[in-house]
Amino acid sequence: MQISKKTILAGVAFVVIVSAGLYLARYSGQQPKPAQGTEGAGGSQARAQGEDALPKTVELNETQVKSVKVEPVGERTFVVQREAVGSIDFNQDMTVQVFSPYQGKIVGLFAKLGDEVAKGRNLYTIDSPDLGQAESSLIAAAGVLEFTTKTLARAKKLYETEGISQKDLEQAISDQQSAEGALKAARNAVRVFGKTEAEVDQIVLKRKIDPVMVVPSPITGRITARNAAPGLLVQPGAVPAPYSVADISTMWMLAYVIESDSPLFHVGQEVKVKVMAYPGREFEGKVSIIGAAVDPTTHRLLIRSEIRDPKHELRPGMFATFVIRTGDSVRSTAVPAGGVVREGDGTMTVWVTTDQRTFAKRSVKVGMQQDGFDQIIDGLQPGELAATEGALFLSNALINATK
Repeated sequence: MQISKKTILAGVAFVVIVSAGLYLARYSGQQPKPAQGTEGAGGSQARAQGEDALPKTVELNETQVKSVKVEPVGERTFVVQREAVGSIDFNQDMTVQVFSPYQGKIVGLFAKLGDEVAKGRNLYTIDSPDLGQAESSLIAAAGVLEFTTKTLARAKKLYETEGISQKDLEQAISDQQSAEGALKAARNAVRVFGKTEAEVDQIVLKRKIDPVMVVPSPITGRITARNAAPGLLVQPGAVPAPYSVADISTMWMLAYVIESDSPLFHVGQEVKVKVMAYPGREFEGKVSIIGAAVDPTTHRLLIRSEIRDPKHELRPGMFATFVIRTGDSVRSTAVPAGGVVREGDGTMTVWVTTDQRTFAKRSVKVGMQQDGFDQIIDGLQPGELAATEGALFLSNALINATK
């Protein structure tokens, strides 16, 4: 059987093509690259494994060990509380504007801004036309009483000798009694202006008008405002008042708390306040007012507290922080703040050891921070050895070791 020429040529071409394919597959040194910006699942997994493989322990030499303080992890009692910042102000409920009860010109001033005054101390005096009129009426009433008293004495003698009738005697008695009543009313009118009984007696005795009226402080406190000057005409209720006096036995602290914490506060809660002017000191008080509305801009609520200040040390405008206990105390694992490191990704870590030379980094969950200690909620147990000072040094040593 003869094979055709065309069949032979087709077979030769097939063999050539197969041979070329085998040659390229065997000797080609280039592997196909993935497209730029893409990565297979295997690559991601490999990188993650590489990160996990990074060292998390640091071994210190004898010199470096001195830079780290190691202590057994203990427990502390943490108070469930909330903190807020605010400012000190006068107790406006105990602040009095000292107006003049009558119209007049200021004559003298006896207190300066910031002075502490006792109740009843003279603040200023005014030349009062009303007082002058009252004293004039007093002098006149005293003269009438003196006249009617003498008239009654003469009438009694004349009546005894039948020089006047019974009617005339009774009229003299009535006039004298009316004069006594008028004098009492005139004395009371003068006392309303602040004159004492002795001063009223002197006016009657000397028949001399003294129109200067004294305006005293109605409470014990500090002068918080002075708008008075000699010669200034003052009227009852006309603002501003010549003086303002505030009771400083208690002060206000005004603070704003975040909206989410507002259900935790109520009137009567004990408050502890610290101010920058007295580091290490605490002032005590109670919550007196809780704001009726939340500020729509800041979403914060006003908390006003009355702070006891028996030594009068607080001043309005002082920056202050307050702490309010809002729950029961809890006993938890605790580490000094110097033993906790905040990593770049936001996690919190501590360094634990068993031989005080090799330290391992461990992630923990931190809760409250009080009195220089961090509450450890998870990741550490009491009794373990941990670096309480020098934790940041260990973190830096680990970073340098991985470079």
